[in-house]
Amino acid sequence: MTSEPPRPAAPPPGCPAHEALYGTEFAADPGAVYARLRRYGPIAPVELAPGVRAWLAVGYDAALHVLRSTETFSKDPRRWQDLADGTVPADSPVVPMMMYRPNALWTDGAEHRRLRGAITDSLARVEPNTLRGYVETSADALIDRFAPAGKADLLGEYAQVLPLLVFNHLFGCPADYGERLVRGMSGIFDGVDAEKANELLATTLFDLVALKRRQPGQDVTSWLLAHPAGLTDEEMVHNLVLLMGAGTEPQQNLIANSLRLLLSDDRFAGDLSGGSLPVEDALDEVLWNDPPMANYAVHYAVHDVTYEGIALHPGRPIVVSLAAANNDPSLSGDQRAGNRAHLAWSAGPHTCPAQSPARLIAAAAVEKLLDRLPDLELAVPVEDLVWRPGPFHRALAALPVTFPPAAAGRATDDEPPVAHATVPARPSSAPAVARERRGWRDRVRTWWRGE
Repeated sequence: MTSEPPRPAAPPPGCPAHEALYGTEFAADPGAVYARLRRYGPIAPVELAPGVRAWLAVGYDAALHVLRSTETFSKDPRRWQDLADGTVPADSPVVPMMMYRPNALWTDGAEHRRLRGAITDSLARVEPNTLRGYVETSADALIDRFAPAGKADLLGEYAQVLPLLVFNHLFGCPADYGERLVRGMSGIFDGVDAEKANELLATTLFDLVALKRRQPGQDVTSWLLAHPAGLTDEEMVHNLVLLMGAGTEPQQNLIANSLRLLLSDDRFAGDLSGGSLPVEDALDEVLWNDPPMANYAVHYAVHDVTYEGIALHPGRPIVVSLAAANNDPSLSGDQRAGNRAHLAWSAGPHTCPAQSPARLIAAAAVEKLLDRLPDLELAVPVEDLVWRPGPFHRALAALPVTFPPAAAGRATDDEPPVAHATVPARPSSAPAVARERRGWRDRVRTWWRGE
């Protein structure tokens, strides 16, 4: 009796079979890389950065298996053997996005349920109409800045900054705190004085937690603090960073990628000129084809496991390619509008708890922009747009547009200050933090390194 030969073991680092998920070639055409990986199988060996070995789940069924099989796959990065033994250096650019932190993303079981429960319960208290109002107010403030010019970079001047302003509202940030958060996070995203930006972000979040403990309000920060889960200050800061990170980089990419599709695809052009805004259809297509976080949902096998002949050993990261899984050739049908079976929000117990607010923010942001500036056009051919390198996101480097100059004046005087990423971060004026708190604050800062 014969049996099928086993699939090949993972090749050593540097071997051509280890496809690189970094560099401009991958950013320009990730689909070609996923196609080559499928020849290996539904889970294939990759490098996330030079010398950083991982498995990538590229099949839809394989992705669901990893995401849902909690008895077999763990989220805890303390299982990452190559990081623990120094094979992957601590300063590797992908470590900040994969290292352990005491938040809902990197925990399992009862601890995950405790932290996630605090997040979902707090987010559930946000009224959709209130959230839409925050988006439209922030959008008007930003559009007023560039409308008279007749041109803009919709990434840097709109999609990147708008989620930060919305979070200022949601988190109950006083004006000066909100400005510091905008400048800190914008500086990190732009790589402008990143160390100062990291310091500013961590200090501001700690200050915000301390303020809300003294003066709670009707905001997500206060609701998290009051939740029966009893989050410590350290857990509060780590989970606030998680919420802000998940709600800014992916959110800006969803907004920008949707605008790119609407402005470049002839299927939408007629509807736009006719006054009908097919924004929800564009969102669906982007979430299927260009999800804002293309490869993430990192897991670790808790014991030796074989999946369709592929031997997965404990200690090596298994990254789920949400983009490759969504475009698995085994999935039938081309109808993506209204189809929500994609994995852009992940699946299983770690499904994004904020997918409804995230869709609302993106839809409202796009609708407001197209309402204010209906004659938007790309300033360059769509094929000339550049994608930012990186293994995790699907993100444009810029989205330049032109339009007939329009008058400003939609925003009101009481809107939060808008800070551009080019504004240097100034030192925090907050009181010095006790020495024993510095260690975990430093770990918070490292969350963003390598973005």
